[in-house]
Amino acid sequence: MASYADSDSEDGLDYSTNPAWADVTPLPQDDGDNPLAQIAYSPDYALAMSYLRATMAANDHTPRVLNLTAEIIDMNPAHYTVWSYRFKTLISLDAAKQLDTEELTWGWRSELDWVQSIARQNQKNYQIWHHRQLIIDHLGDPTSERERTDEMFGLDSKNYHVWTYRQWLIRRFGLFDEEELAATAKLLEEDVRNNSAWNHRYFVVFGKLGAGKPAEAAVVAEIEFAKKAILTAPQNPSPWSYLKAVLRKGDIELATLQPFCESFSPILSPDEIKSSHALDILSEIYDEAGDQAKAEKASPTLYFKYHNPVAQSQRPIR
Repeated sequence: MASYADSDSEDGLDYSTNPAWADVTPLPQDDGDNPLAQIAYSPDYALAMSYLRATMAANDHTPRVLNLTAEIIDMNPAHYTVWSYRFKTLISLDAAKQLDTEELTWGWRSELDWVQSIARQNQKNYQIWHHRQLIIDHLGDPTSERERTDEMFGLDSKNYHVWTYRQWLIRRFGLFDEEELAATAKLLEEDVRNNSAWNHRYFVVFGKLGAGKPAEAAVVAEIEFAKKAILTAPQNPSPWSYLKAVLRKGDIELATLQPFCESFSPILSPDEIKSSHALDILSEIYDEAGDQAKAEKASPTLYFKYHNPVAQSQRPIR
């Protein structure tokens, strides 16, 4: 039989002539007698929505609703109400044991495959990922979900909606593991400036609820991980921020970073300074130690004075 996520299926969705919809009287949108700013919906969209209103009014959760909602989502993938009603219909069909049958070959895995195809075409759409979250939460099975999100990161490694879903997935199924750390390491190797990946790594290492104080070995490992990333891009703020956050989490004094920071920012040799972020940390360290003279010298403005092209053009020739 036809796919229930394919609006161009052989059954079609010409509601006025389709016997499957003969019992439904469409409910057009009521904008009142004199609408101030009536939205110019396309005829196809307006017709499909009029049938959905009638369907929802009748609390209809039969298989035909899947084709109807699929057609509307194809025209407007950000319509939360349509996604919500589709999920309720799937739940109803599942409870009635009507999914994955000879009469209806559509099932949860078919739905997830279809959702993935929609996500590829609409990468910034929140509703898609909320729908997916509802499905996976209902199934209680995260199989292949990391691979699905990895595919989306290949299209946009900083997609907020995908990262939000990934974090939910890790928390929901307790996937605070080496595989997840390896995934973040791979993304950061590809782009060390990926703030989303840095944030997720911190969540994986330290975000497990009720975990208490992190193990010393984990803290040390993350300090070294951040330092290694800094070596590749000293002026990138992301690993510096991560490094400071790890120290705070491990109750380690900032002063332990002094030798490392000084290797990037020798305040007595301004022309050799490689990182304003190292200067910023040094300024904090010196200030905490009561050395105001050094703290002022370590101000990040020193970096920009010697490395800003405009400032350099104004420096006197000696």
